[in-house]
Amino acid sequence: MTKIEWTDTTWNPVTGCTKVSQGCKNCYAERMAKRLQAMGKARYRNGFDVTLHPDALALPLKWKKPRRVFVNSMSDLFHPDVPWDFLDRVFAVMAKAEQHVFQVLTKRPLEMRDYIVTAMYDESLVYDGFYEQLDALGIPDAPPSDNVWFGTSVENRRNLDRVDALRQVPAALRFLSLEPLLEDLGELDLEGIGWVIVGGESGPKARRIDETWVRSIQRQCSHANVPFFFKQWGGPNKKKAGRILDGSVWEEMPV
Repeated sequence: MTKIEWTDTTWNPVTGCTKVSQGCKNCYAERMAKRLQAMGKARYRNGFDVTLHPDALALPLKWKKPRRVFVNSMSDLFHPDVPWDFLDRVFAVMAKAEQHVFQVLTKRPLEMRDYIVTAMYDESLVYDGFYEQLDALGIPDAPPSDNVWFGTSVENRRNLDRVDALRQVPAALRFLSLEPLLEDLGELDLEGIGWVIVGGESGPKARRIDETWVRSIQRQCSHANVPFFFKQWGGPNKKKAGRILDGSVWEEMPV
């Protein structure tokens, strides 16, 4: 289980990452990985270096009760150091574990698009290993299926182009994680977006968030009929700051 408000559990077939933008500056996963390394946890023997965990691949198949599963809370599935043949195995497991909803979030939506479109939809370029994985698990059709949601993180206006890249990904549902929200994002194009999560940065070096930025996004989601989930105000004391916006807790979820 997890304390992340918008999911039920996490699954980390990959750990570790590298920074790509301002949203990564105070990465919570990096802090946690280094702490777990110091504690002697085997999965974090490499600290925050990208590490594949093949032994973790089958874990969702053991969970019989349906869950919302956040994929790679401690990494980015589409990091360039994660080979496509390993992604094949991850997606084969998600297709097989059809009782769950898998929430795949990345700061690299172009790489996500390239993998999904090339490896799964262009038969002239598809990797043979992908279909071998499907055959081994008895899956007749190529995912992504309806139980896989694809999302991208956007923290400032400079990275709004990630939303355009996300729209190019074939998906049952696309979502945005506007966290840590570092500035007013202005008018958002929510065409093709099925869910929006907003949150402030937490931790000892947390950067400020302004309620007017959050309120603007909430109103835009309301006008576009897009579910809006406000995760937290953040700050050095996340619990004390809470998650109330205009007197309400916003926990809208996709149907």
